[in-house]
Amino acid sequence: MISRQRIEHAYQDARDALLAERIEAGHWVGELSTSALSTATAISALQLYLKNADEAEDCVPGLIEAGILYLVDHQNPDGGWGDTDKSRSNIATTMLCVAALTIADKTTLYAEQIANANQYIESEGGIPGLRRRYGKDKTFAVPILTNYALAGLVDWNEVSPLPFELACLPQKFYKLVKLPVVSYAIPALVAIGQARYFHAKPWNPVMRAIRGAVVNKSLAVLKRMQPATGGYLEAVPLTSFVVMSLASTERANHAVSKNGVRFLIDSVRPDGSWPIDTNLATWATTLSINAMAAGGDDLGQLDCLDWLLECQHLEVHPFTGAELGGWGWTDLDGAVPDADDTPGAIIALAHFYENAGLNEEEKQELTKAAMLGIQWLIDLQNGDGGWPTFCKGWGTQPFDRSGSDLTAHALRAIVAWKNILTEANWPSGIVHYRNSEKKLSPIRRVNKVIERGFQYLRKTQFADGSWLPLWFGNQDHREEENPIYGTVKVLAAYRDYNLMGSDEAKRAISWLQEQQNEDGGFGGGNSVITLCQGTSVSSIEETALAIEALTAAESLPAVEAVIDRAAGWLCEKIDQKTHTNCSPIGFYFSKLWYYERIYPHVFTVSALGHLLKRLQ
Repeated sequence: MISRQRIEHAYQDARDALLAERIEAGHWVGELSTSALSTATAISALQLYLKNADEAEDCVPGLIEAGILYLVDHQNPDGGWGDTDKSRSNIATTMLCVAALTIADKTTLYAEQIANANQYIESEGGIPGLRRRYGKDKTFAVPILTNYALAGLVDWNEVSPLPFELACLPQKFYKLVKLPVVSYAIPALVAIGQARYFHAKPWNPVMRAIRGAVVNKSLAVLKRMQPATGGYLEAVPLTSFVVMSLASTERANHAVSKNGVRFLIDSVRPDGSWPIDTNLATWATTLSINAMAAGGDDLGQLDCLDWLLECQHLEVHPFTGAELGGWGWTDLDGAVPDADDTPGAIIALAHFYENAGLNEEEKQELTKAAMLGIQWLIDLQNGDGGWPTFCKGWGTQPFDRSGSDLTAHALRAIVAWKNILTEANWPSGIVHYRNSEKKLSPIRRVNKVIERGFQYLRKTQFADGSWLPLWFGNQDHREEENPIYGTVKVLAAYRDYNLMGSDEAKRAISWLQEQQNEDGGFGGGNSVITLCQGTSVSSIEETALAIEALTAAESLPAVEAVIDRAAGWLCEKIDQKTHTNCSPIGFYFSKLWYYERIYPHVFTVSALGHLLKRLQ
């Protein structure tokens, strides 16, 4: 058995490393992985802007050249490109890289690289293969084909015409008209739809007239949604698709294009690459706070509470129409309130309330913010009992549906404050309820919300005991899914509600035990090694997650043995100073991979903190 002393020593090392990741302002920012996909889209956008703008910024040509050198230097041996420098090749990113090199007029200079890339694309099925990858969701397939068409690599008829005229409707009608893109991709719908209209107008004269009449009005929607930073969702790919589309339609000088280019200039990294997003500062901070709370650390030492409170959105959001009360993933203007960052912030506030030595006035301020956030969450709950990411009731596209990880997180946020407040202190304005529940007290309405949430979780559990998450995956999984992450996150809700004795939780624990690798770890890591060896390679993130979930299970010899081996594996990585190695387990948009430098730190601290509690 691994000794408690060794776990304590490992915890202290991991916690100190996590604390060292804070910036001078007191909170965490982390660092998102560099992305070949983002770099390729930025190159295309900047090149088309340079070609069509009356006057481009002096730095643009140099940025294009540096980005191209980055891409060429990071092409995989199979000829393709992956989303990150730790990702295997995929058809989407490879097509975008070929388009970027073509638009930048580098086909002769890099003829061999492009030939190898085209060979890889053909091996993946070409354009039909791209469409198979994304199915009915046009959020990403259509922008990629638009980029390809702008490079002259495919006819515009291969690009589906997006109904950009629908963006002129009030936001509350978006879910009713069943848009072919996800709720957070309206800027792409407008800009790419306009590019398709500009380059290949519809044959139907009525549709041609309708779309022609709303070009300027839909462009005004783009301008209204653009944040002060210029980056839609702080995302390089989404912003790049908007800029390249507008630049190709003789609007490179438009304010939206100019602001988007400014965002791209501000976002470039020293090596000439771009990340997928500026940062996940709010998410990184709440994860860190909650991880340290698991180990019983005094949160009074953290100087980030005021910053976290300031990150709460207190106005209706122009991007999704979200009501006030939620939190997004960053403190920057491009963030949008969502159902993962909001619960994380609410749980962090509960930990501050209980473990930071606050006075009564400070506690009242926290309570007010938390109740507003919980009310926001309750109003977001879907009819199926689960929680979506951004907008209630869409569900047409995969990444707009309810998610088990989101639902579990929302339920945990609610119970964190149920354990703090008396029934009389719950707000009377809980707005999401059925007509039959109008006469119920606020706390009884909340209990109904909780009941429906667990009904959703029971309904979405697989026969083997696992759950799938919405925003995390594993490249080694046949369907690129991550049942370890999903199962662990749902078990956290069962733990917080004292339901680990339920049949669902027991099945999930049994399934999780069976996922342990021969080396004692969990999950996949370096996909290339995994493919070559034909075995699963453990990752820091998934091993730590599994340990945390298993510490809430009943103490049985088999469970203890699994925990002991996993903890030994993790402590060895800490001793070797390799516990900060990242794996690309995050999804950003549909099947767009990323890794985050802070994840191994946070998950390790949380896992060992929970393990120390179990050993008390």
